[in-house]
Amino acid sequence: MSAIIEIFPALMKGVEITLKVLFASILLGYSMAFIAGFCRLSNNIILRSFTGFYVEVFRGTSLIVQLFWLYYALPMLFGWDIGSNFWAGVLAISLNYGAYMSEIVRGSIQSVAKGQYEASTALNMSRFQRMRLIILPQAVRMMLPEFGNYLILMLKSTSLVSLIGMADILYQGDLLKDANLSLAPTVYFLVLVFYFIIALPLIWLTKKMEGMSKKGVAS
Repeated sequence: MSAIIEIFPALMKGVEITLKVLFASILLGYSMAFIAGFCRLSNNIILRSFTGFYVEVFRGTSLIVQLFWLYYALPMLFGWDIGSNFWAGVLAISLNYGAYMSEIVRGSIQSVAKGQYEASTALNMSRFQRMRLIILPQAVRMMLPEFGNYLILMLKSTSLVSLIGMADILYQGDLLKDANLSLAPTVYFLVLVFYFIIALPLIWLTKKMEGMSKKGVAS
């Protein structure tokens, strides 16, 4: 019990960093997903090809390698300084998961029944009106279950920022373990508990999103 009393406050210091990285990654990652998803559907072959290249590179390489490239390699090789380990971590997570989720955006839009396109065209809607009013609301509902799952995956990936010196939950746990190796089992058990508690609202939200996805999609 005394060990837990000693460990708990130290891990709490890392919660703020973990949550900041998570929320920033969610905002930027989902923005990237929609931007890249729409670009993949563009009639412009250059835009479509460039976005396809981005998606394949970030889906085909390790998130840890991408993190190290953004934080270590780019400043050393090209002088491109991200500015801080926080933004390096957020960018790596956002670009990686944005690439995966862009395929969900693209696939969901393409999965809307063709009759919906034909009906909106018959109503003399512009392409923008058709997408905003008819196609996208249905496509978003189809995206929701997978988007919910990626929320939880992004939370798990925030632990990687400890590798570039950010004092998140895992980093604080490592410091405690290094100071007293005998505490390692207790430390990592509590680290696991912390991540699970943070994940609980995301799990609940994912279930709500799954429920919403079952409503209002034409077939």
